[in-house]
Amino acid sequence: MNIVKLKKVGIEIEISMKEVFLLWHTHIDNRLENGEDFKLIGVYSSIKNAEEAINRTSKLEGFKNNLDGFEISAYKLDSDNWTSGFITE
Repeated sequence: MNIVKLKKVGIEIEISMKEVFLLWHTHIDNRLENGEDFKLIGVYSSIKNAEEAINRTSKLEGFKNNLDGFEISAYKLDSDNWTSGFITE
């Protein structure tokens, strides 16, 4: 568990974080080299914050026409998220 200490105006607050939430957007377009374009919109401390980011981002050019491309992924901190090797063909 990570402890984040914030100091502001002489007050110290401890926040325990076990996971973060990544907001991705995927855009499918055959004109692109691999047919897909992935964007990491941001990393958030809660699902609520990631959902609020979708609300903000979905109003922007390009995103507003591709609303189904948003995805929130939860990642546990201090944990391997890729546990197998890879093969390049």
